[in-house]
Amino acid sequence: MCCVLLSLISMEIAVPEMTIRTPPPGSASCSDLFQLLLIQQSREICCQTGFTDLIGCLAPRLWQAGTMAASKSKNQSSLALHKVIMVGSGGVGKSALTLQFMYDEFVEDYEPTKADSYRKKVVLDGEEVQIDILDTAGQEDYAAIRDNYFRSGEGFLLVFSITEHESFTATAEFREQILRVKAEEDKIPLLVVGNKSDLEERRQVPVEEARSKAEEWGVQYVETSAKTRANVDKVFFDLMREIRAKKMSENKDKNGKKSGKNKKSFKERCCLL
Repeated sequence: MCCVLLSLISMEIAVPEMTIRTPPPGSASCSDLFQLLLIQQSREICCQTGFTDLIGCLAPRLWQAGTMAASKSKNQSSLALHKVIMVGSGGVGKSALTLQFMYDEFVEDYEPTKADSYRKKVVLDGEEVQIDILDTAGQEDYAAIRDNYFRSGEGFLLVFSITEHESFTATAEFREQILRVKAEEDKIPLLVVGNKSDLEERRQVPVEEARSKAEEWGVQYVETSAKTRANVDKVFFDLMREIRAKKMSENKDKNGKKSGKNKKSFKERCCLL
C-alpha cells in the first residue's frame, strides 16, 4: 500500500534525460500528460502489488483532474509562449535562480541537474504571457545533448558565478555552442548573468571584466543573487522582452515579404488592352 500511495503523491516524473516538475497550487497547473503518466505508473504498481481496486477508484478522479487541466491548457494556448534556456557551468546557481523566479524560494542544497522544465504564466508589460524555462545541466558529461536543448530555445540566460572565475571563462564556450546551433538566426536573445552577488567578499570576477565581455558580445550584463532575489525577475523579464521583440521583427519581415509577393503576382496577371 505504501508503494501505491507514494507513487500517487509523487509530484515528479522522470523521463529520459529530463524531469517534468509540476508547480505547486496557484502557480501553474499540471498538464494532461502528467496525469496520464501518473495513472499509467500507478496502474502498473497496483497490478504488481494486487491493489487493483484502489486504482479503479482513483483513476477516474485522476482522469477528471487531467481533463480539467487539459481544458485550462487550451485556454492558455492563446497566450504568447517564450522559451528560455538556462546555460552555464555546474554549481553557478542556474537552478536556484529558476526556483526563486518560479516559487519565490531559495534552495541552497540542490542535486546536480540533468534537465528540468518549468512553465509559468506572468504579466509582461501589461500582457499575460507564458514563460517556459529549461534548466540544463552544466556538467561536461551532458555536453553532447545540449544541442537538442539549445535548438528549442528562443532566448538564453548565460550564467556564471562571480565567486568562480573558471565559470566566467566557460561562458565563452557555451556561447559558441549556442551560436553554432542557432547559426541560421541573425540575433539571438541572450543575457550574461553574474550570479551570487551576495557573496561580494568572495568575488573573483570584477564587474568591469564581465561588463566588458558582454559589451564585446553585444548583450546585456546583469548581476543577480538567487539568495536575496536581487535582479532575479529583471533577467527573466528583460530576456522575454528581447524574445518578444525578435518575434515581432520576424513577423513583420514575413508579412512584408508576403505582401511584396502578392503585389508581384498581381502585376504578372495584369496586361494592357
